[in-house]
Amino acid sequence: QVQMVESGGGLVQAGGSLRLSCTASGRIFSINGMGWYRQAPGKQRELVAGIISGGNTNYADSVKGRFGISRDTAKRTLYLQMNSLKPEDTAVYYCAADSGGSRWFGQGTQVTVSS
Repeated sequence: QVQMVESGGGLVQAGGSLRLSCTASGRIFSINGMGWYRQAPGKQRELVAGIISGGNTNYADSVKGRFGISRDTAKRTLYLQMNSLKPEDTAVYYCAADSGGSRWFGQGTQVTVSS
């Protein structure tokens, strides 16, 4: 069993920044890829950014140049730096980790961007 706990969400004005954090704990043998997803009301969950063990990253087109994903392997912590936030970034953000053949999600943290 793997637990993922996110933090750092909140309310911010358009153009502002937020930094999300996510820490993994539990029976973790190794973590391969990690990523951030988001789900806005009435929409499907989508991948925002991902990072694999070698450090390669990928981003949704909608956030390229504004968001940055990073990880601290020793601390089992994942980060998402979000800059130049837009109202359309409003969503519940979930972190995820691939470990033991499964993908584990956190409970989510709300990000609200006001115009």
